[in-house]
Amino acid sequence: MRVVVVGSGIAGLTTALHASADHEVILVTGGRIDAANTAWAQGGIAGVLSEDSDASPPADSVDSHIRDTLLAGAGLCAEDAVRVLCTEAPDRLHELIALGVPFDRSGGVLARALEAAHSAPRVLHSGGDATGAAIERVLVEAARSRVDTILEYTRLIDLIVRDGAVRGVSLTSPTGANRIDADAVVLATGGFAGLYAHTSNPRSATGSGIAVAARAGALLADLEFVQFHPTVLAASSSFLVSEAVRGEGAVLRNERGERFMLAVHPDAELAPRDVVARAIAREMRGQGGRPVVLDATAIDGQGLDGPGLDARFPSIARRTREAGYDWNTEPIPVTPAAHYTMGGVATDLDGRTSVPGLFAVGEVARTGVHGANRLASNSLMEGAVFGARVARALSARDREPFAVADGSVIGVAVPIAGTSFRDEQPLSLGELLWDEVGLVRSESGLQRALQHVSASAASGGDRDEVTVAALVAGAALLRRESRGAHARADHPDTDPSLARPQFLRGESPSAERTAADVEPARREAIAC
Repeated sequence: MRVVVVGSGIAGLTTALHASADHEVILVTGGRIDAANTAWAQGGIAGVLSEDSDASPPADSVDSHIRDTLLAGAGLCAEDAVRVLCTEAPDRLHELIALGVPFDRSGGVLARALEAAHSAPRVLHSGGDATGAAIERVLVEAARSRVDTILEYTRLIDLIVRDGAVRGVSLTSPTGANRIDADAVVLATGGFAGLYAHTSNPRSATGSGIAVAARAGALLADLEFVQFHPTVLAASSSFLVSEAVRGEGAVLRNERGERFMLAVHPDAELAPRDVVARAIAREMRGQGGRPVVLDATAIDGQGLDGPGLDARFPSIARRTREAGYDWNTEPIPVTPAAHYTMGGVATDLDGRTSVPGLFAVGEVARTGVHGANRLASNSLMEGAVFGARVARALSARDREPFAVADGSVIGVAVPIAGTSFRDEQPLSLGELLWDEVGLVRSESGLQRALQHVSASAASGGDRDEVTVAALVAGAALLRRESRGAHARADHPDTDPSLARPQFLRGESPSAERTAADVEPARREAIAC
């Protein structure tokens, strides 16, 4: 059986490694294999190890991890998905350790850190603040020796759909266009936070997998939920100051030196990310748009390899110095930025989408595990847990696609743009998303966003970016409440009757074709 896996972060690599034992695997990645978004992850990976749950009294438990995840998800998590994530996390941690990921230790014991909205220290790090890079290095090394074919600098254009099922991929690379037939295609292409003007992501994180899946007819869900990380270094374009710094005791202050989070939430700086990010935005509006500061000067004690902040967070220390700050002695300016997207291609617990032959895993997928707001450090674990499950499902006889009741699916019209690709989206689209589909939305702003996206499509804007922008704005317009990471100024309250996912319908597949085969000027709008 031939399997094409698109994406080389933790989700794609885990899927490819597990699947390579039984199948021919072709791994496709848009750049270098080791340059995926996973490598950018400073935060850790969350999971409860047996030595914590078996202690007397227990230091932590899987049930506690489940409760914390459900609470962060603001009533929209799929509880079965959360249970899978938290229950299977220990096995995936042991697998990563066996592969050689050098998780940090203190006194010879794995060091667990406390992060926002976690009730106990259960987050593992590597290199202090370089966890994603460490995991990526180890998985890439394993993939180079075990995966049949690796295609770098190769971009996914479309899925080949024949008789209502995905049968392969249409690709482009510096050497030209290419089509690969496959028995199954796994999307592990990441999220779309890189579309925003202010982001912690690389600009390549544009949600192309979501757009491609929509054109193939896949159901999408919960695209309105975009997580904004509270603390990105204001002096940089995208450098994130990890949540773990606040877990160690750093506090947020406004220009008057006040710890404003004390009046916002009982957990203060360790409140859920959506709460902290919006509180920072309010403070910034009250002080002329200038950033707040993160004050870590009171943190003391021994780090992992020596004293103080620099030993615990070497990458952050280096970047703050490059920006002209000594965070040991002075607060550093921070602002919120688009960080993670909870919605995506709708899947079951084994990554099956609504289109036979198509799977999705990681940030591109919507399993329901994050609900309306992701718990810190659950994203890397999601890629590991569900990547392994997708690989097992590839061999299963039960290959029924994911489905929901027809009455629960909503149509959103998406204008069709040209087929050209750009390394970076026009700044106007990023600014538009930031202003109108950002931390706080409104009907008038979302309508403006949709009008702008339509104009961008008409003028030949990037096809995938226009599709994703329209889907996200449309989903945000449809959810007339505030919940988790989705805040509406005109609907500030949470509506208990809306505690359900929003499923969006993609273009219905027809006879064998790819969307790239159709002249852009002759295409009709996709109903998504």
